[in-house]
Amino acid sequence: MTDMGNTSVPNKNLKEQPVQSELNPRNFFVRLKKFLYEVLDLKHNTDLEATNNLIVEGISMQGHTAWILIFSILIASIGLNVSSTAVVIGAMLISPLMGPILGVGYALAINDMDTLKKSLTNLGIMIGLGLITSFVFFSFPIFSEATPELLARTKPDVRDVLIAFVGGLALIIAISRPTPQFNTVAGVAIATALMPPLCTAGFGLATGNIKYFGGAMFLFTINSIFIAFATFTITKYLDFPMKQYLIEAKRRNISRFASALAFAIFSFSIFLFYELWLQNQYMSRANDFLNDLRNEGVNIIRDNKESIDYENKKIELYVFGEAYSDKDIGRWQKLMEQKRLMDTELKVYQGQTNMNMQQDVEEIKSLYMSNYKLLSEKEESLVSKDKRIDELETLLKKHYGAGLLFEQITDEIRINYTGLEKLGYAKEYVTNFSKVDTLNVFFVKWAGNIKEEDRLQHEQKLKLWMESRLNVRPVEIRRYD
Repeated sequence: MTDMGNTSVPNKNLKEQPVQSELNPRNFFVRLKKFLYEVLDLKHNTDLEATNNLIVEGISMQGHTAWILIFSILIASIGLNVSSTAVVIGAMLISPLMGPILGVGYALAINDMDTLKKSLTNLGIMIGLGLITSFVFFSFPIFSEATPELLARTKPDVRDVLIAFVGGLALIIAISRPTPQFNTVAGVAIATALMPPLCTAGFGLATGNIKYFGGAMFLFTINSIFIAFATFTITKYLDFPMKQYLIEAKRRNISRFASALAFAIFSFSIFLFYELWLQNQYMSRANDFLNDLRNEGVNIIRDNKESIDYENKKIELYVFGEAYSDKDIGRWQKLMEQKRLMDTELKVYQGQTNMNMQQDVEEIKSLYMSNYKLLSEKEESLVSKDKRIDELETLLKKHYGAGLLFEQITDEIRINYTGLEKLGYAKEYVTNFSKVDTLNVFFVKWAGNIKEEDRLQHEQKLKLWMESRLNVRPVEIRRYD
């Protein structure tokens, strides 16, 4: 019995020991660390040789790859011209643009000068083919319209940098698996959007708009740099083998050159990111300032983007309605200081545009008040009063609707009617001595290369669009003599 009692004690201790071990906080964190490592580990199951072959084979921009690039550029240009997002996405899916860019980042990471030269050469070929193809397409007058899809690719944003870098990380990770995840590759091609800015740069060249060309090429460049940067980063992290050279001195020289080039490119990329971040912060504060003024009841004619000049650090306000004093403007400048816009110049324009319209509005307001008082004093019927008030309100609305919106819609008209060289607006009062009618007259001047039948069709379409857009009737289209 004694022996049995002695053996029961250690058995009890053995049962309690695992329970104490599982509850030990140190063991819990060890298991959690192991679990997270297994979930997030990138180095496990990396196929170095297959990844190298896939990247090197995708660099070339010759033969069938060059033709695929040309056709995809054409498809993207058509999609941008008709503002079809679906068509542009389809073009990005078949485009081989990523190959040389991945090659640059990969070659810098493994000190492979031959692959780097090949990548840079084919990157130049890729850019040249893209610009030439889109230039030829947009050189045709019927395709030279600046659509919203094209204009959206003329100014880079700090978010474009983040998308390019994170997309590049996802891309190199996806193709380094034993079975490349091509659905991820396709998604990255869409997200990083390399092709639309390249097409937009060709559009800028075709239409002679250097601003469009420069902005689009800048967007393409920063996207390419950050995709290459992401490739460089993951390649280094995954410990891809460095390129071996028989001569040690040559290996050291190449390593130094590759390191210096990588440092220069990626330092420039960080600088670009910082500059775009500063611009993004500035635009955000300036938009807040303008929105605060609008909430106060300040009538600003232009939208926020047109009012803010980031490069010259200037905000221009075109206001109408009541006259604002120097005290009001001083208060706005203090508000700018609160928004951290101390280095920004504020210019306020009052009554310098639409002066005649403002006078008409004031006259109508005065007429409205005097007639309302006259009707009240003479105790006319309510029906008669309401009728007169409605007439005056309609007239006031017409002045506001047609006049104040005229400046805002000129950009829309210029985009929709590329052959329109000159546009004017005036109100015409016509009477048969029993009543007075008001006509909204728009004067147009067309380019000499537009056929008469096309002019008539454009004018009819413009008339209907003006009546709908300005909410005024009737509208009459006339030509300058």
